[in-house]
Amino acid sequence: MAVVNVVYDTGARDERPELTGMAHLFEHLMFGGTPGVPSFDSALERAGGMSNAATSSDFTYFYDVVPAINVETPFWLESDRMAGLAFSEKSLEVQRNVVIEEFKQTCLNRPYGRTLHRLLPMLFDRHPYRWPVIGLEPSHIEKVTMDDVRRWFYSHYAPNNAILAVAGNVSLDRARSLAEKWFGPVPACGITPRSLPDDPWPTAARRADYTDNVQQTVVTLGYRMDPYGTDYYFAADAITDILSAGQSARYMQRLVLGTDLFTSAEASIFGQEHSGLLLINARINRDDDASIDEAIDLLTGEARQLASPGNITDYELQRTKNRYESTFTFDNMSIISKSLNMAMAEYHREDINANVARYRALTAGLLARTADRLFIKHAPAIVVTRAQKILD
Repeated sequence: MAVVNVVYDTGARDERPELTGMAHLFEHLMFGGTPGVPSFDSALERAGGMSNAATSSDFTYFYDVVPAINVETPFWLESDRMAGLAFSEKSLEVQRNVVIEEFKQTCLNRPYGRTLHRLLPMLFDRHPYRWPVIGLEPSHIEKVTMDDVRRWFYSHYAPNNAILAVAGNVSLDRARSLAEKWFGPVPACGITPRSLPDDPWPTAARRADYTDNVQQTVVTLGYRMDPYGTDYYFAADAITDILSAGQSARYMQRLVLGTDLFTSAEASIFGQEHSGLLLINARINRDDDASIDEAIDLLTGEARQLASPGNITDYELQRTKNRYESTFTFDNMSIISKSLNMAMAEYHREDINANVARYRALTAGLLARTADRLFIKHAPAIVVTRAQKILD
């Protein structure tokens, strides 16, 4: 088998505030056909292949999996749609409806689905990270025109704004030859320059309380963190592991098992190119004001303890390093994951084989300084989603 993965350096951060969700919509439109290939999926399936794609705030990627003997097919198809789409009004209407329905399913009709819409504007004042990839509201997608579609394509989709990664049973010479054959003739475009505001990190907590049709009250804390690739980024990743990865993590032992207030407590990161996001999410079994305030205090208290010198044990640090190496190793056993990881390493101008060593170089001192930077010197945005009371 073989995988061909194309990553474009464009995402939701390139959108205008009045037309959010455009990057995600365009991911769908890339499957709408070209003048020479009316159906991308049909052509790929005839070669025994399948495809998928995803959009983030920073980039959009498309990958195709085929039997290695047919690896030329995705080279042809990806270069064909990079060269130009059919720009069909029918395709726009179909994909517009698909994306609006997805918005309803993932945000409007899913429990806690609007949490990010409520949280992000409290963390980012002007930066486009203040809206989720899905967009601010369905009406933005409803008003997208074909002129908007063409403008987006010719501003972002070109070989000089893309990275190609190939994994699987394909030699380097074969991959290079096919890349030159199919992508070489595709002309470069004038990529729209990116100039984004640098919002300051919050130093005072911001909080919003909502009541939704959910079964359990959830407390969500969002902290700004450093961008991908910095030492602080990797330290923040390790901190979330110490807090919530596995049964021996602090949140599990001290909050979920150690109190009768929490039913779950998790910490995770959203790595981004400008400023990332560290999320703490907890379900609690009481919804009175005092219990919610107690939950917030306990969650932040455990996080702040990590800033104290000597608080992080050698065992905890070793465990998170082992977990990272294990995840990295097993993730790269999949050729789909390997193709994306290689593309992202090129995107970040880093050596993919050096990531484990860099993570293993983390020290307890760096983690403590990072915890101080995140949880003490700066403040979170807090969203409380209360369970709606059912009256008898």
